[in-house]
Amino acid sequence: MYPADLVAPMRTDLTSAGFTELTTSEEVTNHLEDHKGTTLMVINSVCGCAAGAARPGVKLAVSHSEKKPDNLTTVFAGVDQEAVAKAREYTLPYPPSSPSIALFKDGELIHFVERHHIEGRSAQMIAEHLLDVFDEYC
Repeated sequence: MYPADLVAPMRTDLTSAGFTELTTSEEVTNHLEDHKGTTLMVINSVCGCAAGAARPGVKLAVSHSEKKPDNLTTVFAGVDQEAVAKAREYTLPYPPSSPSIALFKDGELIHFVERHHIEGRSAQMIAEHLLDVFDEYC
């Protein structure tokens, strides 16, 4: 587990942009089973590709898209282990990956961006990909 003071700015990076943190397995289950429409879930991480590409790319896409997911959520790998484990059950058959970005519709996974699709790409590239995904599914 990472210390709370270390991850606080990384959490705030998404929550200040309108993302709701899900910190328990119950919150993940309740959200995905109770919310209709689309949910974007970021599996956040302390790694450099989360800071340099994933979080900035997601925020850029959400702020510039005419079509947006109905709900914005996040879980934090290495911190909220229970919530992340539950989120990863919903992202099967994909292997555990953080950071990663999942789009659900009515609780069902419809698009997933794995870490290896984030590493080595710019925030702009992530945003452009997500804009296309939002146009198709939201």
